[in-house]
Amino acid sequence: MSKSIENIESIKRGFEEVIPEVEVDKLVNRDPQKPLKIKWGADPSAPDLHLGHMVLLKKLQQLQQIGHTIIFLIGDFTAMIGDPTGKSQTRPALTEDDVKRNAETYKTQVFKFLDKEKTEVVYNSTWLNKLKPQELIALSAKYSVARMLERDDFSKRFKSGVSIRIHEFLYPLLQGYDSVALKADVELGGTDQTFNLLMGRHLQKEYGQKPQLIATCPILEGTDGVKKMSKSLGNHIGITEEPNNIFGKLMSIPDTLIVKYRSLLTSATDDELKQLTTDMATGSINPKHAKAELAKLIITELYDKEKAISAQERFETLFSKKDIPDDIPELRIPEALLTSDCVKLIDVLMEKQLVPSKKEWRRLIMQQAVQLDGKVISDPFFELISSESNKSEKNDGSPKSGSSLKIGKKKFFKLIF
Repeated sequence: MSKSIENIESIKRGFEEVIPEVEVDKLVNRDPQKPLKIKWGADPSAPDLHLGHMVLLKKLQQLQQIGHTIIFLIGDFTAMIGDPTGKSQTRPALTEDDVKRNAETYKTQVFKFLDKEKTEVVYNSTWLNKLKPQELIALSAKYSVARMLERDDFSKRFKSGVSIRIHEFLYPLLQGYDSVALKADVELGGTDQTFNLLMGRHLQKEYGQKPQLIATCPILEGTDGVKKMSKSLGNHIGITEEPNNIFGKLMSIPDTLIVKYRSLLTSATDDELKQLTTDMATGSINPKHAKAELAKLIITELYDKEKAISAQERFETLFSKKDIPDDIPELRIPEALLTSDCVKLIDVLMEKQLVPSKKEWRRLIMQQAVQLDGKVISDPFFELISSESNKSEKNDGSPKSGSSLKIGKKKFFKLIF
Protein backbone atom coordinates (compact mmCIF):
# COMPACT_ATOMS: atom_id res chain seq x y z
CA MET A 1 0.00 0.00 0.00
CA SER A 2 2.94 2.33 0.58
CA LYS A 3 4.52 1.81 -2.82
CA SER A 4 4.95 4.99 -4.87
CA ILE A 5 3.34 5.65 -8.22
CA GLU A 6 6.24 5.81 -10.66
CA ASN A 7 4.27 6.54 -13.80
CA ILE A 8 1.76 9.33 -13.22
CA GLU A 9 0.35 8.79 -16.71
CA SER A 10 -0.98 5.43 -15.56
CA ILE A 11 -3.53 7.29 -13.45
CA LYS A 12 -4.85 9.27 -16.41
CA ARG A 13 -4.78 6.19 -18.63
CA GLY A 14 -7.52 4.38 -16.74
CA PHE A 15 -10.17 7.06 -17.20
CA GLU A 16 -12.70 6.93 -20.00
CA GLU A 17 -13.81 10.54 -19.51
CA VAL A 18 -13.12 13.45 -17.16
CA ILE A 19 -15.67 16.27 -16.86
CA PRO A 20 -14.60 19.02 -17.22
CA GLU A 21 -11.57 17.71 -19.10
CA VAL A 22 -9.51 20.86 -18.47
CA GLU A 23 -9.35 19.97 -14.76
CA VAL A 24 -7.87 16.48 -15.18
CA ASP A 25 -4.47 17.63 -13.91
CA LYS A 26 -6.02 18.31 -10.51
CA LEU A 27 -6.25 14.56 -10.05
CA VAL A 28 -2.55 13.94 -10.57
CA ASN A 29 -0.97 17.18 -9.39
CA ARG A 30 -2.17 17.34 -5.82
CA ASP A 31 -2.02 20.57 -3.85
CA PRO A 32 -0.24 19.50 -0.62
CA GLN A 33 -2.31 22.02 1.33
CA LYS A 34 -5.65 20.86 -0.05
CA PRO A 35 -6.06 17.20 -1.04
CA LEU A 36 -9.22 16.48 -2.99
CA LYS A 37 -12.19 14.72 -1.41
CA ILE A 38 -12.77 11.87 -3.86
CA LYS A 39 -16.01 9.96 -3.51
CA TRP A 40 -16.91 6.50 -4.76
CA GLY A 41 -20.27 5.04 -3.87
CA ALA A 42 -21.49 1.46 -4.08
CA ASP A 43 -24.93 0.16 -3.25
CA PRO A 44 -24.61 -3.11 -1.30
CA SER A 45 -27.18 -4.82 -3.53
CA ALA A 46 -25.19 -8.09 -3.61
CA PRO A 47 -22.61 -9.52 -1.18
CA ASP A 48 -19.68 -9.75 -3.59
CA LEU A 49 -17.59 -7.29 -5.56
CA HIS A 50 -15.95 -8.50 -8.77
CA LEU A 51 -13.13 -7.48 -11.11
CA GLY A 52 -15.40 -4.89 -12.72
CA HIS A 53 -15.37 -3.06 -9.39
CA MET A 54 -11.63 -3.62 -9.15
CA VAL A 55 -11.13 -1.25 -12.12
CA LEU A 56 -12.46 1.59 -9.97
CA LEU A 57 -10.73 0.39 -6.81
CA LYS A 58 -7.35 0.40 -8.58
CA LYS A 59 -7.86 4.03 -9.59
CA LEU A 60 -8.89 4.97 -6.05
CA GLN A 61 -5.82 3.15 -4.74
CA GLN A 62 -3.56 5.21 -7.01
CA LEU A 63 -5.25 8.48 -6.08
CA GLN A 64 -4.98 7.64 -2.39
CA GLN A 65 -1.27 6.88 -2.78
CA ILE A 66 -0.57 10.38 -4.08
CA GLY A 67 -2.35 11.92 -1.09
CA HIS A 68 -5.99 12.50 -1.97
CA THR A 69 -8.76 11.75 0.55
CA ILE A 70 -10.90 8.78 -0.46
CA ILE A 71 -14.49 8.62 0.73
CA PHE A 72 -16.09 5.21 0.33
CA LEU A 73 -19.82 5.73 0.40
CA ILE A 74 -22.00 2.72 1.15
CA GLY A 75 -25.42 3.38 -0.33
CA ASP A 76 -27.43 1.58 2.32
CA PHE A 77 -30.39 3.94 1.80
CA THR A 78 -30.30 3.97 -2.02
CA ALA A 79 -29.81 0.17 -2.16
CA MET A 80 -33.33 -0.21 -0.84
CA ILE A 81 -34.57 1.83 -3.82
CA GLY A 82 -32.38 0.20 -6.45
CA ASP A 83 -30.60 1.91 -9.33
CA PRO A 84 -32.51 0.97 -12.51
CA THR A 85 -29.42 1.55 -14.72
CA GLY A 86 -29.36 -0.88 -17.62
CA LYS A 87 -32.52 -2.63 -16.50
CA SER A 88 -35.64 -3.00 -18.61
CA GLN A 89 -37.88 -3.20 -15.56
CA THR A 90 -38.14 -2.04 -11.96
CA ARG A 91 -35.53 -3.64 -9.72
CA PRO A 92 -36.95 -5.44 -6.67
CA ALA A 93 -36.27 -3.74 -3.34
CA LEU A 94 -33.88 -5.24 -0.79
CA THR A 95 -34.61 -5.69 2.89
CA GLU A 96 -32.72 -3.71 5.50
CA ASP A 97 -31.09 -6.92 6.80
CA ASP A 98 -29.86 -7.81 3.28
CA VAL A 99 -28.31 -4.38 2.90
CA LYS A 100 -26.57 -4.53 6.29
CA ARG A 101 -25.09 -7.96 5.57
CA ASN A 102 -23.85 -6.94 2.15
CA ALA A 103 -22.43 -3.66 3.47
CA GLU A 104 -20.19 -5.51 5.93
CA THR A 105 -18.73 -7.67 3.14
CA TYR A 106 -18.10 -4.56 1.01
CA LYS A 107 -15.98 -2.96 3.72
CA THR A 108 -13.81 -6.08 3.95
CA GLN A 109 -13.36 -6.26 0.20
CA VAL A 110 -12.48 -2.63 -0.54
CA PHE A 111 -9.68 -2.71 2.01
CA LYS A 112 -7.86 -5.20 -0.19
CA PHE A 113 -7.00 -2.05 -2.17
CA LEU A 114 -7.50 0.99 0.04
CA ASP A 115 -5.66 1.91 3.22
CA LYS A 116 -8.20 1.41 5.99
CA GLU A 117 -6.62 4.09 8.18
CA LYS A 118 -6.78 6.70 5.42
CA THR A 119 -10.24 5.93 4.03
CA GLU A 120 -13.45 7.57 5.21
CA VAL A 121 -16.37 5.12 5.22
CA VAL A 122 -19.81 6.75 5.23
CA TYR A 123 -23.42 5.59 4.83
CA ASN A 124 -25.89 7.71 2.91
CA SER A 125 -28.69 6.76 5.30
CA THR A 126 -26.93 9.16 7.72
CA TRP A 127 -28.29 12.19 5.88
CA LEU A 128 -31.02 10.76 3.62
CA ASN A 129 -32.99 9.41 6.58
CA LYS A 130 -33.05 12.95 7.98
CA LEU A 131 -34.63 14.54 4.91
CA LYS A 132 -38.05 15.93 5.81
CA PRO A 133 -40.93 15.55 3.32
CA GLN A 134 -40.73 19.20 2.35
CA GLU A 135 -36.96 18.89 1.81
CA LEU A 136 -37.46 15.86 -0.42
CA ILE A 137 -40.07 17.74 -2.45
CA ALA A 138 -37.68 20.70 -2.75
CA LEU A 139 -34.97 18.32 -3.97
CA SER A 140 -37.35 16.86 -6.57
CA ALA A 141 -38.13 20.37 -7.81
CA LYS A 142 -34.51 20.88 -8.84
CA TYR A 143 -34.81 18.56 -11.88
CA SER A 144 -37.42 18.15 -14.61
CA VAL A 145 -39.18 15.00 -15.81
CA ALA A 146 -38.09 15.82 -19.38
CA ARG A 147 -34.44 15.86 -18.32
CA MET A 148 -34.92 12.65 -16.34
CA LEU A 149 -36.29 10.91 -19.44
CA GLU A 150 -33.08 11.75 -21.28
CA ARG A 151 -31.48 8.97 -19.28
CA ASP A 152 -31.04 6.10 -21.73
CA ASP A 153 -32.76 3.30 -19.82
CA PHE A 154 -35.71 5.51 -18.85
CA SER A 155 -36.05 6.71 -22.43
CA LYS A 156 -36.15 3.17 -23.81
CA ARG A 157 -38.69 2.02 -21.25
CA PHE A 158 -40.90 5.07 -21.81
CA LYS A 159 -40.91 4.62 -25.60
CA SER A 160 -41.67 0.91 -25.32
CA GLY A 161 -44.45 1.43 -22.80
CA VAL A 162 -42.65 -0.36 -19.98
CA SER A 163 -43.60 0.87 -16.52
CA ILE A 164 -41.40 3.42 -14.72
CA ARG A 165 -42.25 3.94 -11.07
CA ILE A 166 -41.95 7.35 -9.40
CA HIS A 167 -39.44 6.10 -6.83
CA GLU A 168 -37.01 5.25 -9.66
CA PHE A 169 -36.82 8.95 -10.54
CA LEU A 170 -35.78 9.58 -6.95
CA TYR A 171 -32.71 7.33 -7.17
CA PRO A 172 -30.47 9.63 -9.28
CA LEU A 173 -31.64 12.63 -7.24
CA LEU A 174 -30.69 10.97 -3.97
CA GLN A 175 -27.35 9.73 -5.31
CA GLY A 176 -26.63 13.24 -6.55
CA TYR A 177 -27.58 14.66 -3.16
CA ASP A 178 -24.87 12.46 -1.62
CA SER A 179 -22.31 14.73 -3.29
CA VAL A 180 -24.04 17.75 -1.79
CA ALA A 181 -24.00 16.22 1.71
CA LEU A 182 -20.31 15.31 1.42
CA LYS A 183 -19.22 18.45 -0.48
CA ALA A 184 -17.28 16.11 -2.77
CA ASP A 185 -14.56 17.53 -5.02
CA VAL A 186 -14.47 14.47 -7.29
CA GLU A 187 -16.70 11.47 -7.93
CA LEU A 188 -15.61 8.27 -9.65
CA GLY A 189 -17.88 5.77 -11.35
CA GLY A 190 -18.30 3.52 -14.35
CA THR A 191 -19.41 4.93 -17.70
CA ASP A 192 -22.87 3.46 -17.01
CA GLN A 193 -23.14 5.87 -14.06
CA THR A 194 -22.46 9.07 -16.02
CA PHE A 195 -26.05 10.35 -15.72
CA ASN A 196 -26.05 9.92 -11.94
CA LEU A 197 -22.62 11.54 -11.58
CA LEU A 198 -23.73 14.53 -13.63
CA MET A 199 -26.75 14.80 -11.36
CA GLY A 200 -24.30 15.33 -8.49
CA ARG A 201 -22.70 18.25 -10.37
CA HIS A 202 -26.10 19.73 -11.15
CA LEU A 203 -27.36 19.53 -7.57
CA GLN A 204 -24.14 20.96 -6.13
CA LYS A 205 -24.67 24.02 -8.35
CA GLU A 206 -28.30 24.22 -7.21
CA TYR A 207 -27.18 24.17 -3.58
CA GLY A 208 -24.51 26.82 -4.11
CA GLN A 209 -21.49 24.49 -4.06
CA LYS A 210 -18.64 24.16 -6.52
CA PRO A 211 -19.59 21.29 -8.88
CA GLN A 212 -17.55 18.13 -8.51
CA LEU A 213 -15.11 16.81 -11.06
CA ILE A 214 -16.36 13.60 -12.67
CA ALA A 215 -14.03 10.77 -13.69
CA THR A 216 -15.50 7.66 -15.32
CA CYS A 217 -13.77 4.33 -15.85
CA PRO A 218 -14.39 1.85 -18.68
CA ILE A 219 -16.82 -1.00 -18.24
CA LEU A 220 -15.06 -4.36 -17.99
CA GLU A 221 -16.47 -7.15 -20.12
CA GLY A 222 -16.98 -10.45 -18.33
CA THR A 223 -15.47 -13.84 -19.10
CA ASP A 224 -17.76 -14.18 -22.13
CA GLY A 225 -15.96 -11.21 -23.68
CA VAL A 226 -19.22 -9.55 -24.72
CA LYS A 227 -21.43 -8.35 -21.87
CA LYS A 228 -20.61 -6.21 -18.86
CA MET A 229 -19.21 -8.29 -16.01
CA SER A 230 -22.15 -9.17 -13.81
CA LYS A 231 -22.94 -11.81 -11.23
CA SER A 232 -26.47 -12.14 -12.60
CA LEU A 233 -25.06 -13.03 -16.03
CA GLY A 234 -22.66 -15.61 -14.62
CA ASN A 235 -19.67 -14.00 -16.39
CA HIS A 236 -18.07 -12.46 -13.30
CA ILE A 237 -14.87 -13.11 -11.36
CA GLY A 238 -15.33 -12.27 -7.69
CA ILE A 239 -12.46 -10.60 -5.86
CA THR A 240 -13.01 -12.92 -2.88
CA GLU A 241 -13.17 -16.11 -4.92
CA GLU A 242 -10.63 -18.83 -4.27
CA PRO A 243 -7.34 -18.21 -6.14
CA ASN A 244 -7.80 -21.48 -8.07
CA ASN A 245 -11.19 -20.31 -9.37
CA ILE A 246 -9.84 -16.87 -10.29
CA PHE A 247 -6.93 -18.39 -12.19
CA GLY A 248 -9.17 -20.80 -14.09
CA LYS A 249 -11.67 -18.11 -15.05
CA LEU A 250 -8.96 -15.72 -16.25
CA MET A 251 -7.50 -18.47 -18.42
CA SER A 252 -10.91 -18.71 -20.11
CA ILE A 253 -11.26 -15.06 -21.18
CA PRO A 254 -11.06 -14.30 -24.93
CA ASP A 255 -7.57 -13.43 -26.19
CA THR A 256 -8.90 -10.03 -27.29
CA LEU A 257 -9.39 -8.98 -23.65
CA ILE A 258 -5.87 -9.75 -22.40
CA VAL A 259 -4.45 -6.26 -22.98
CA LYS A 260 -7.56 -4.50 -21.62
CA TYR A 261 -7.55 -6.60 -18.45
CA ARG A 262 -3.81 -6.03 -18.02
CA SER A 263 -4.29 -2.28 -18.49
CA LEU A 264 -7.24 -1.85 -16.12
CA LEU A 265 -6.52 -4.43 -13.43
CA THR A 266 -2.75 -4.30 -12.94
CA SER A 267 -0.08 -1.66 -12.43
CA ALA A 268 1.47 -2.27 -15.85
CA THR A 269 3.44 0.66 -17.28
CA ASP A 270 2.74 2.17 -20.69
CA ASP A 271 5.88 0.53 -22.08
CA GLU A 272 4.80 -2.89 -20.80
CA LEU A 273 1.37 -2.49 -22.35
CA LYS A 274 2.81 -1.37 -25.68
CA GLN A 275 5.12 -4.38 -25.73
CA LEU A 276 2.27 -6.74 -24.85
CA THR A 277 0.08 -5.22 -27.58
CA THR A 278 2.86 -5.68 -30.14
CA ASP A 279 3.57 -9.23 -29.02
CA MET A 280 -0.11 -10.16 -29.21
CA ALA A 281 -0.47 -8.60 -32.68
CA THR A 282 2.61 -10.33 -34.09
CA GLY A 283 1.94 -13.65 -32.40
CA SER A 284 5.30 -13.61 -30.66
CA ILE A 285 3.65 -14.47 -27.35
CA ASN A 286 1.36 -17.41 -26.67
CA PRO A 287 -1.98 -16.01 -25.39
CA LYS A 288 -2.04 -18.83 -22.85
CA HIS A 289 1.20 -17.57 -21.32
CA ALA A 290 -0.07 -13.96 -21.35
CA LYS A 291 -3.24 -15.03 -19.51
CA ALA A 292 -1.25 -17.00 -16.95
CA GLU A 293 0.92 -13.95 -16.23
CA LEU A 294 -2.21 -11.77 -15.96
CA ALA A 295 -3.82 -14.26 -13.56
CA LYS A 296 -0.72 -14.38 -11.37
CA LEU A 297 -0.56 -10.57 -11.15
CA ILE A 298 -4.23 -10.28 -10.16
CA ILE A 299 -4.12 -13.10 -7.60
CA THR A 300 -0.95 -11.62 -6.11
CA GLU A 301 -2.82 -8.31 -5.71
CA LEU A 302 -5.85 -9.98 -4.13
CA TYR A 303 -3.97 -12.55 -2.04
CA ASP A 304 -0.20 -13.07 -2.33
CA LYS A 305 2.49 -14.37 -4.68
CA GLU A 306 2.57 -17.85 -3.15
CA LYS A 307 -1.15 -18.40 -3.76
CA ALA A 308 -0.73 -17.14 -7.33
CA ILE A 309 2.06 -19.65 -8.03
CA SER A 310 0.08 -22.45 -6.38
CA ALA A 311 -2.98 -21.65 -8.50
CA GLN A 312 -0.90 -21.78 -11.67
CA GLU A 313 0.65 -25.11 -10.70
CA ARG A 314 -2.76 -26.58 -9.94
CA PHE A 315 -4.17 -25.31 -13.24
CA GLU A 316 -1.30 -26.84 -15.20
CA THR A 317 -1.72 -30.13 -13.38
CA LEU A 318 -5.43 -30.15 -14.02
CA PHE A 319 -5.58 -29.03 -17.63
CA SER A 320 -2.16 -29.59 -19.14
CA LYS A 321 -1.66 -33.06 -17.71
CA LYS A 322 -5.39 -33.87 -17.82
CA ASP A 323 -5.36 -35.07 -14.20
CA ILE A 324 -8.13 -34.49 -11.68
CA PRO A 325 -6.57 -33.09 -8.49
CA ASP A 326 -7.35 -34.49 -5.07
CA ASP A 327 -8.56 -31.16 -3.70
CA ILE A 328 -11.54 -30.52 -5.98
CA PRO A 329 -14.39 -28.76 -4.17
CA GLU A 330 -17.20 -30.80 -2.68
CA LEU A 331 -20.76 -30.50 -3.95
CA ARG A 332 -22.96 -31.52 -1.05
CA ILE A 333 -26.48 -32.64 -1.90
CA PRO A 334 -28.83 -30.82 0.50
CA GLU A 335 -30.33 -33.13 3.09
CA ALA A 336 -33.82 -31.88 2.29
CA LEU A 337 -33.45 -33.13 -1.27
CA LEU A 338 -32.29 -36.55 -0.18
CA THR A 339 -35.74 -37.28 1.22
CA SER A 340 -37.31 -36.68 -2.21
CA ASP A 341 -38.23 -39.49 -4.54
CA CYS A 342 -36.45 -37.78 -7.41
CA VAL A 343 -33.53 -35.35 -7.40
CA LYS A 344 -32.43 -33.90 -10.73
CA LEU A 345 -28.82 -32.77 -11.12
CA ILE A 346 -29.88 -29.46 -12.66
CA ASP A 347 -32.02 -28.65 -9.60
CA VAL A 348 -29.01 -29.04 -7.32
CA LEU A 349 -26.76 -26.99 -9.60
CA MET A 350 -29.30 -24.18 -9.87
CA GLU A 351 -29.78 -24.11 -6.08
CA LYS A 352 -26.00 -23.87 -5.59
CA GLN A 353 -25.74 -21.25 -8.40
CA LEU A 354 -23.17 -23.35 -10.27
CA VAL A 355 -24.85 -22.79 -13.64
CA PRO A 356 -26.40 -19.42 -14.55
CA SER A 357 -29.57 -20.79 -16.18
CA LYS A 358 -31.31 -23.91 -17.43
CA LYS A 359 -30.75 -22.66 -20.97
CA GLU A 360 -26.98 -22.66 -20.36
CA TRP A 361 -27.29 -26.14 -18.81
CA ARG A 362 -29.00 -27.49 -21.95
CA ARG A 363 -26.24 -25.95 -24.07
CA LEU A 364 -23.58 -27.72 -22.00
CA ILE A 365 -25.45 -31.02 -22.32
CA MET A 366 -25.76 -30.64 -26.10
CA GLN A 367 -22.02 -29.98 -26.32
CA GLN A 368 -21.32 -33.14 -24.28
CA ALA A 369 -19.56 -30.91 -21.77
CA VAL A 370 -20.90 -32.63 -18.61
CA GLN A 371 -19.37 -35.84 -17.29
CA LEU A 372 -19.97 -38.02 -14.26
CA ASP A 373 -17.03 -40.26 -13.35
CA GLY A 374 -15.73 -39.78 -16.88
CA LYS A 375 -19.00 -40.68 -18.63
CA VAL A 376 -20.85 -38.06 -20.67
CA ILE A 377 -24.30 -37.06 -19.39
CA SER A 378 -26.62 -36.60 -22.36
CA ASP A 379 -29.92 -36.17 -20.52
CA PRO A 380 -30.62 -32.60 -19.28
CA PHE A 381 -33.01 -34.16 -16.71
CA PHE A 382 -30.41 -36.59 -15.37
CA GLU A 383 -31.43 -37.82 -11.94
CA LEU A 384 -28.98 -38.05 -9.06
CA ILE A 385 -31.61 -39.96 -7.13
CA SER A 386 -34.56 -41.58 -8.85
CA SER A 387 -37.70 -43.06 -7.36
CA GLU A 388 -36.54 -46.49 -8.55
CA SER A 389 -33.05 -46.21 -7.07
CA ASN A 390 -34.49 -45.01 -3.77
CA LYS A 391 -36.31 -48.31 -3.51
CA SER A 392 -33.22 -50.34 -4.41
CA GLU A 393 -30.55 -51.19 -1.88
CA LYS A 394 -27.93 -51.27 -4.63
CA ASN A 395 -28.97 -47.84 -5.94
CA ASP A 396 -27.89 -49.09 -9.39
CA GLY A 397 -27.40 -46.44 -12.05
CA SER A 398 -27.13 -43.55 -9.62
CA PRO A 399 -23.91 -41.77 -8.57
CA LYS A 400 -22.33 -42.61 -5.25
CA SER A 401 -20.90 -40.26 -2.66
CA GLY A 402 -17.42 -39.35 -3.92
CA SER A 403 -18.30 -39.44 -7.62
CA SER A 404 -16.58 -36.76 -9.70
CA LEU A 405 -18.67 -34.32 -11.72
CA LYS A 406 -17.11 -32.29 -14.54
CA ILE A 407 -18.95 -29.27 -16.00
CA GLY A 408 -17.36 -27.64 -19.03
CA LYS A 409 -13.59 -27.58 -19.27
CA LYS A 410 -12.67 -26.22 -15.88
CA LYS A 411 -15.23 -27.09 -13.21
CA PHE A 412 -14.79 -30.27 -11.16
CA PHE A 413 -16.83 -31.27 -8.12
CA LYS A 414 -16.92 -34.24 -5.79
CA LEU A 415 -20.48 -35.29 -5.02
CA ILE A 416 -21.21 -35.79 -1.34
CA PHE A 417 -24.52 -37.32 -0.25
